[in-house]
Amino acid sequence: MGNCLGSEEAELEAVKDAGRHGQPQAAPARAAALPMAAPERDLSMSSSSSGHPSSSRSPGSSMNSVATTRSGGSGSSSSSLAAYPEGRILEAPNLRVFTFGELRSATRNFRPDTVLGEGGFGRVYKGWVDEKTMNPTRSGIGMVVAVKKLNPESVQGLQEWQSEVNFLGRLSHPNLVRLLGYCVEDRELLLVYEFMPKGNLENHLFRKGAAFEPLPWNLRLRIAIGAARGLAFLHSSEKQIIYRDFKASNILLDTNYNAKLSDFGLAKHGPTGGDSHVTTRVMGTYGYAAPEYVATGHLYVKSDVWGFGVVLLEMLTGLRALDTGRPAQQHNLVDWAKPYLADRRKLARLVDPRLEGQYPSKAALLAAQLTLRCLEGDPRSRPSMAEVVAALEEIEQIKVRRRDEHHRSPRPRSGGSGSGRSGSSHRQSPSMR
Repeated sequence: MGNCLGSEEAELEAVKDAGRHGQPQAAPARAAALPMAAPERDLSMSSSSSGHPSSSRSPGSSMNSVATTRSGGSGSSSSSLAAYPEGRILEAPNLRVFTFGELRSATRNFRPDTVLGEGGFGRVYKGWVDEKTMNPTRSGIGMVVAVKKLNPESVQGLQEWQSEVNFLGRLSHPNLVRLLGYCVEDRELLLVYEFMPKGNLENHLFRKGAAFEPLPWNLRLRIAIGAARGLAFLHSSEKQIIYRDFKASNILLDTNYNAKLSDFGLAKHGPTGGDSHVTTRVMGTYGYAAPEYVATGHLYVKSDVWGFGVVLLEMLTGLRALDTGRPAQQHNLVDWAKPYLADRRKLARLVDPRLEGQYPSKAALLAAQLTLRCLEGDPRSRPSMAEVVAALEEIEQIKVRRRDEHHRSPRPRSGGSGSGRSGSSHRQSPSMR
């Protein structure tokens, strides 16, 4: 995250200043005691997610020293509101600065039974705070929050923590998880998010059991549209934001299954000065990262569109992007499924059998065609996320016809079904890449 953050020492000083001047109750941090993070993270196979329910943002500090999201630092809240009627980009984060003691109290001293998940950053705990004051409350009283606590041994956590504050702390959109506050105290770095009670999309797609009934077709589309809107918002800002780690485990669901993007630890500003891409060390998650990025380190805004196409394919098929439990030729879902997506006669055999035919065949075909467009090898040939949103909204209007209601077709599967285990039933942790 080097291009969007200053030096680690400077950023930590900005955070400390915000804590001192914006929220006096936060204990001062000692930069020398904080772990120094590696510049960036390598691409890896593992994945996880954090989840967090809706709550009101509490007045907090204004971290004026943190770099602005807008190009040249010229953006303003008013202009952002005009440009993005459903969201806005703040000049500086408006976050509550918690003390470590407050978060320890909110999570019952980080008791094991409050753990929601664990990832490369550290563990995520369930906590309770007063909705108006954000002060810790007794268990079951007030508003539920998700508290992400950095593992002091993590080599990637410091920069991710900074990136979350720098990006998510200034972004407000219905399809982005809200960062409510943070804590920086001695060696302790924590982030506090709204809690998302339905967990992540990955679990709903691939887990089995009473807690995870198969998502019906219309709900899958609604989730896809919400996630697409979140990405479109990031891409439409004056200085485009590349999310860089779009995957099912980073799509969280609230009580009504509204989708929100989480985990901005790898987010990066897009190209400037007429450049088509930025060059960076390859990071993200195998199976979701765009081929041009993996091969060259060239990161395009439309590299996110590839990742969206992979998730759309997972939602269409009910299969994981990568699964070594499947036959060798099926390990990589994109490589194996593309011929089926392009053939109308074969498509029905590819659609998730747990849908039991309860979907409009025309809608499935259009979704498959959109998926193929997102998975074009040349990023210039991929649609923009605004175009993806429009296409999905049109598909959503297609209703099930009577002749489709009992549609059944065999499916080209064998061996591993792709519905293997994905961790705890409600994972809310940083991505493990």
